[in-house]
Amino acid sequence: MVVDPMFVIGALVCLVSSVLCIGAAVLRQGPNDITILADAAVLLYLVVYGIGAGIRIAGGEALAGPAWEFWGYYATAMLIPIGAFWWAIMDRSRWSNLVLGAVGVTVFVMIFRMEQIWDGVQAA
Repeated sequence: MVVDPMFVIGALVCLVSSVLCIGAAVLRQGPNDITILADAAVLLYLVVYGIGAGIRIAGGEALAGPAWEFWGYYATAMLIPIGAFWWAIMDRSRWSNLVLGAVGVTVFVMIFRMEQIWDGVQAA
């Protein structure tokens, strides 16, 4: 599997987001600007990733796996940071930061699978 630079960037964004949000929960802080912006960074990355994937496909690069599965993972990954943001806005307790921290982990797993679909690696 050839590692795509966009995947590496996504892994780093997800890692930093999770560390910041889980760290804030450990410190017993409620959602704040840093944790909300960490969630927004994951969403911004996904927007850029989707645009890049669309450009690559329009340029003639083909997915090795099913396109419906790739775009299904992408659409679901886009909903996760949005849902966590609304959760954090509605529940201002420190536990919301754990939900925001789970965004990075969950989106990382999803972009890892999207990378496998792109390169044609079969799921175990």
